[in-house]
Amino acid sequence: MLHSIKDLENYSIGATDGIIGHVKDFYFDDESWVIRYLVVETGESLAHRKVLISPISLNEPNWQEKIFPVILTKTQVRNSPDIDTDKPVSRQHEMGYLGYYGYPSYWGGGGLWGGGLYPDLLQAGAENFAAESHTAGQEHDDPHLRSANGVMRYYVHATDGDIGHVQGMLIDERTWAIRYVIVNTSNWWLGHEVLIAPEWIDDVYWAESKLEVSLTRDAVKHSPAYDSSIPLNPEQDAVLHRHYGREIHSRHAA
Repeated sequence: MLHSIKDLENYSIGATDGIIGHVKDFYFDDESWVIRYLVVETGESLAHRKVLISPISLNEPNWQEKIFPVILTKTQVRNSPDIDTDKPVSRQHEMGYLGYYGYPSYWGGGGLWGGGLYPDLLQAGAENFAAESHTAGQEHDDPHLRSANGVMRYYVHATDGDIGHVQGMLIDERTWAIRYVIVNTSNWWLGHEVLIAPEWIDDVYWAESKLEVSLTRDAVKHSPAYDSSIPLNPEQDAVLHRHYGREIHSRHAA
């Protein structure tokens, strides 16, 4: 099932011994477009700091009560490495964080999460964690994580002109992959919200707050409208891909 990241903000994070805090943002990988961390604002007992919680730490969400249970204790989170969420997070920062929690690295292996699709596979393998698993890719220390909130209202350009701005994102509840970017077209024409898959994005100009997509304005204008009150089902997914003449990507078939 897909969820809007806006709907997941302010979800509680439940440690094994109590509530840690609430979700305030998400960091996603700007290469694979997968949510790598939840940015959590902790409560008074944890000194009101912002911490990163990986989907690797999550157990089955309690959607009704809006709680993400995690396999961590308050003490673990309290003593976790400091990361300035107002600055880019580099690979070396991540290695320190993952090493602290005993998790293997998610990069490499060919899948969204190491060699697989789901973050809990890395959780299951944490007991076999070896320090050398972090050495791969250590030379690539460029920041690669982006704030999901920071991308909101980025301009979206088609091959022949503007089409609107980023309104939100839809993520897969199991893989944490960003399946679609929600684009509001009302500042181009009196239109509606439409969905653009990350694999249809040609380039992102972070300094200019702009996304370029390999679609025409006319194709976007006549694409199926997105209705946030109706959960997206596989049939609608297929209709959208047929409209654009695109094949279903592996992240949609997961």
